[in-house]
Amino acid sequence: MLNDQDLQRFIAELGIEAVLVYPDRPTPTVPAAAEALGVRPQEIVKSLVFLVRGEPWLVIAAGEARVSFRRLREELGVSRRKLRLASAEEALEITGFAVGAMPPFGHLAPLRTIIDSLSVPSQDSKLLYGGGGTQAAMLRLSVATLRTVTQGRWLPLTAGEEEE
Repeated sequence: MLNDQDLQRFIAELGIEAVLVYPDRPTPTVPAAAEALGVRPQEIVKSLVFLVRGEPWLVIAAGEARVSFRRLREELGVSRRKLRLASAEEALEITGFAVGAMPPFGHLAPLRTIIDSLSVPSQDSKLLYGGGGTQAAMLRLSVATLRTVTQGRWLPLTAGEEEE
């Protein structure tokens, strides 16, 4: 299993402008992370692994936004039966990181990535926090860094009230 030290090595090797921070308490959920860091939940990004036709995709959304399976299916052109959220065990096997600590990059292998354009701010200079490889660490990075390192597609994926 990968951890914060592996993520730090990845950041250093590629010269990525991001830093690991260590809040004074564990940050396994968006609300816990926001509270520990003294930021709004919208400033926390979560990384979710989906299986699309059996192939892994990473979806990055902000705060407590809920990813719409319908919108994701439509954007990827797949049926309901061809899309599902990976289990915690599958996500660990695919990325090397545990759910609740998963960073947006630095996985065992690069993943095709989609960034939710409805919940993640688009201003390049905006600072965000993502999983830091362990529940004790958070990754602080700019939107520009997220955009550059993940090479993610920006698509509207979070659910509106009618979809929840």
